[in-house]
Amino acid sequence: MNRRRFALTLATSVVALALVVAIAVTIGPAGISLAEVTRSIAGHLGLPGGGGVPLLTDSIVWQLRLPRVLTAGAVGAGLALSGVVMQSITRNPLADPYLLGLSSGASLGAVAVLILGVGFALPAAAFLGALAALVATLSIARVGGTITPGRAVLSGLAIAQLAAAGTSFVIFWSAKGDSYREILNWLLGSVAGASWTSVGIAAAALAIVGTGLVLASTRLDAFVFGDTAAASLGINVNATRWALLAAVALLTGAMVSVSGSIGFVGLILPHLVRGLAGPGHLRLLPLAAVAGAAFLITADTLARTVFDPRELPVGIVTAFIGVPVFIALIKGRKSASWA
Repeated sequence: MNRRRFALTLATSVVALALVVAIAVTIGPAGISLAEVTRSIAGHLGLPGGGGVPLLTDSIVWQLRLPRVLTAGAVGAGLALSGVVMQSITRNPLADPYLLGLSSGASLGAVAVLILGVGFALPAAAFLGALAALVATLSIARVGGTITPGRAVLSGLAIAQLAAAGTSFVIFWSAKGDSYREILNWLLGSVAGASWTSVGIAAAALAIVGTGLVLASTRLDAFVFGDTAAASLGINVNATRWALLAAVALLTGAMVSVSGSIGFVGLILPHLVRGLAGPGHLRLLPLAAVAGAAFLITADTLARTVFDPRELPVGIVTAFIGVPVFIALIKGRKSASWA
């Protein structure tokens, strides 16, 4: 893909994402037109043509649906970016953002504060849990010497199982009454309780860390060919890997803290987009972020409307969509790296 075609593809994708956001806000039990959504948003942003929307409609758009849709978009973009980076630095096409135990660590932290009844601290607890899991994983991987992708994966699996056992123990020992449902909803992944605070957390992490990852795209390109090739290009392999893993932990932890554990976004989206953008990370990362945002917004819209008035955790919907897509990817892949 040449530069002009890439610019056109990215611009088209961004416009399509904006349309997906606007349409998703219109969908729900209360019928709201696209024009009303536009006027409501314009009014709050002080743009021309804003206002003139009934108070109830304006509240539904600005206080309920728009924060949820934007949170889903930011989370989807962040998980897709994290998946691209994890697959590159581990050289494992089956890697996802949760490979190093981040999700299990975040779940343990989140469940702990939910049990204690201090739900307002959930984002911080989930993030700290993810960061602690990463530190534990890399510490174990380093015991045998230099951290290798294989050793890091195995260490991550061990930490994930340990954190999952801790989460199960906390739930078994302490959860009572309605707390079971609240915990289960979070563990399966949901943006139902999203607010403008959630949007701020996810968007800030996406903007800061995502920009850093795009700036590191040439280093990610080098990692695809292995540590030796990266070192021959003058890259400090160990320091760069630690920095990239820390960035993924920061980004994933922030996303999980506002949405819970949502699977398959960071696993399948990088592969789907790579077929369009090619292997170069400077083009792959932005397109993956846009695709991840659109995918999760669509999945969440399905989650809250298909079985109305009941609502599914969005993680269930992403699994229903992700598993068939993943199987199709495996069948269509001829490379031995999938073996």
